[in-house]
Amino acid sequence: MKEQLIKAMQRNQLVNMMYVSKTGGITKRRIKIIKMESDLFQAFCFMKQAKRTFIIDHVLAVVPLIHKARDVV
Repeated sequence: MKEQLIKAMQRNQLVNMMYVSKTGGITKRRIKIIKMESDLFQAFCFMKQAKRTFIIDHVLAVVPLIHKARDVV
Protein backbone atom coordinates (compact mmCIF):
# COMPACT_ATOMS: atom_id res chain seq x y z
CA MET A 1 0.00 0.00 0.00
CA LYS A 2 2.84 2.36 0.86
CA GLU A 3 4.23 2.08 -2.68
CA GLN A 4 0.88 3.13 -4.18
CA LEU A 5 0.73 6.14 -1.87
CA ILE A 6 4.28 7.16 -2.75
CA LYS A 7 3.54 6.90 -6.50
CA ALA A 8 0.41 9.04 -6.11
CA MET A 9 2.40 11.66 -4.19
CA GLN A 10 5.21 11.70 -6.77
CA ARG A 11 2.70 12.04 -9.62
CA ASN A 12 0.76 14.73 -7.74
CA GLN A 13 -2.43 12.68 -8.22
CA LEU A 14 -5.73 12.87 -6.42
CA VAL A 15 -6.82 9.50 -5.05
CA ASN A 16 -9.95 7.95 -3.60
CA MET A 17 -9.09 6.09 -0.41
CA MET A 18 -10.98 3.64 1.78
CA TYR A 19 -9.80 4.14 5.36
CA VAL A 20 -10.46 2.67 8.82
CA SER A 21 -10.79 5.45 11.41
CA LYS A 22 -9.58 5.30 15.02
CA THR A 23 -13.11 4.35 16.11
CA GLY A 24 -13.23 1.46 13.62
CA GLY A 25 -15.55 3.09 11.10
CA ILE A 26 -14.80 2.84 7.39
CA THR A 27 -14.74 6.07 5.40
CA LYS A 28 -14.16 6.97 1.77
CA ARG A 29 -11.98 10.04 1.27
CA ARG A 30 -10.73 11.95 -1.75
CA ILE A 31 -7.23 13.14 -0.89
CA LYS A 32 -4.07 14.71 -2.26
CA ILE A 33 -0.95 13.40 -0.49
CA ILE A 34 1.39 16.09 0.82
CA LYS A 35 4.05 14.28 2.84
CA MET A 36 5.00 10.69 3.67
CA GLU A 37 6.67 9.58 6.88
CA SER A 38 7.57 6.09 8.16
CA ASP A 39 4.08 4.90 9.12
CA LEU A 40 2.02 8.09 8.60
CA PHE A 41 1.21 10.46 5.78
CA GLN A 42 -0.28 13.91 5.54
CA ALA A 43 -2.86 14.71 2.91
CA PHE A 44 -5.42 17.33 2.04
CA CYS A 45 -8.85 15.75 2.56
CA PHE A 46 -11.49 17.19 0.23
CA MET A 47 -14.32 15.82 2.41
CA LYS A 48 -13.15 17.77 5.47
CA GLN A 49 -11.56 20.60 3.45
CA ALA A 50 -8.47 20.40 5.68
CA LYS A 51 -5.06 18.81 6.01
CA ARG A 52 -5.22 15.49 7.86
CA THR A 53 -2.74 12.87 9.09
CA PHE A 54 -3.47 9.23 8.23
CA ILE A 55 -1.92 5.94 9.38
CA ILE A 56 -0.69 3.89 6.42
CA ASP A 57 -1.73 0.58 8.01
CA HIS A 58 -5.35 1.83 8.23
CA VAL A 59 -5.63 2.33 4.46
CA LEU A 60 -7.76 -0.41 2.89
CA ALA A 61 -7.63 0.69 -0.77
CA VAL A 62 -6.31 3.51 -2.94
CA VAL A 63 -7.58 4.29 -6.44
CA PRO A 64 -6.05 7.15 -8.47
CA LEU A 65 -8.48 9.57 -10.07
CA ILE A 66 -8.02 9.70 -13.83
CA HIS A 67 -9.56 12.60 -15.69
CA LYS A 68 -10.33 11.81 -19.31
CA ALA A 69 -10.29 14.54 -21.93
CA ARG A 70 -13.74 15.13 -23.35
CA ASP A 71 -14.39 16.03 -26.94
CA VAL A 72 -16.33 19.21 -27.60
CA VAL A 73 -18.78 18.82 -30.45
